[in-house]
Amino acid sequence: MTSDEKIRNAFENKNWQEIKVTDSWQIFKIMAEFVDGFEKLARIGPCVSIFGSARTQPDNKYYKLAEECARLLTERGYGVISGGGPGIMEAANKGAYEAGGKSVGLNIELPFEQFHNKYIDRDKILEFDYFFIRKVMFMKYSQGFIVLPGGFGTMDELFEALTLIQTGKVARFPIVLVGTDYWGGLMEWVKKTMLLSGNKINEEDLNLYRLVDTAEEATEHIFRFYEKYVLKPNF
Repeated sequence: MTSDEKIRNAFENKNWQEIKVTDSWQIFKIMAEFVDGFEKLARIGPCVSIFGSARTQPDNKYYKLAEECARLLTERGYGVISGGGPGIMEAANKGAYEAGGKSVGLNIELPFEQFHNKYIDRDKILEFDYFFIRKVMFMKYSQGFIVLPGGFGTMDELFEALTLIQTGKVARFPIVLVGTDYWGGLMEWVKKTMLLSGNKINEEDLNLYRLVDTAEEATEHIFRFYEKYVLKPNF
């Protein structure tokens, strides 16, 4: 019986003591994932994370854009981090791997859709059970985010980064959205509704991200940022 099945069984039988014990032991699994992630990622050097949909096919223009972003980053000495799975994640790892750069995958165990792609360096595959630990690794060890079209998971990662930078919980790093045809409507809503409807954000918060259409623009924004700032972990 898996740990999830044990918890479900405890709830069904109202065995509250079993739930408490299971929760306590879960702390050690969480600690182990943090320790493993910190130990491996602390040694990889400057990296940029590339995000996007796991469902993007290789013939899609954004798959090719992700590959090109990774190649350009690699040529300037950056490693590339992805979520480790298919789609845009695979494209990012492929671009880095084929250009001879560091290719890192932070894979998440899911009942569907997620399996690590073949372009990750064998010593740079990390497997996570917990989304929140995986996101900490992205935030701590990425010196920039390049975000291509994606779904809820991509939005989650994007807005967590914006929130942590806005609130000063992490050091500022460049965030680039690739694809005005995809992101333009959302960013227009941020400007016209979120900003103007009772000042939910400040006008300077609009400077936390850059909207572009090409791999060259995306990577150049990151390169220019680090002409001014020192590369370092984010918190």
